Amino acid sequence: MDVKTLDSVALLEAVEAGDADAVEALLAAGADAQNQGGETALLWAAKEGHTAAVKALLAAGAEVDAYAWGYGGGTALMLASRGGHTAIVELLLAAGAEVDAYNEYGTALSAATEGGHTAIVKLLRAAGASKFP
Repeated sequence: MDVKTLDSVALLEAVEAGDADAVEALLAAGADAQNQGGETALLWAAKEGHTAAVKALLAAGAEVDAYAWGYGGGTALMLASRGGHTAIVELLLAAGAEVDAYNEYGTALSAATEGGHTAIVKLLRAAGASKFP
């Protein structure tokens, strides 16, 4: 395993632990914020509600619409909407996340609605979300 791969694994671990300082340090050291075998640090951070990590990853150029095969599937916006992470939804929308991305589980809008996350539903609607399978 090369150093970049090791740094990327460490990055995923730092995100999972919610350690924003470690995330920033690893990104500064060159850890890859992109896809690691179907999982990205951004997807993990969005799902777990780690706002500071999401901010750092977006600033480092993480792909905002990368797709997760795990976690019930979806994009970071879908995962954050499902989890009720309003601040992260705001960050992802500001970064240009696709509001109507769809998979077999639905959209960010359907995930927020099913979870009873009214503030997120309003944010998504204001951003132009319209698909509700």
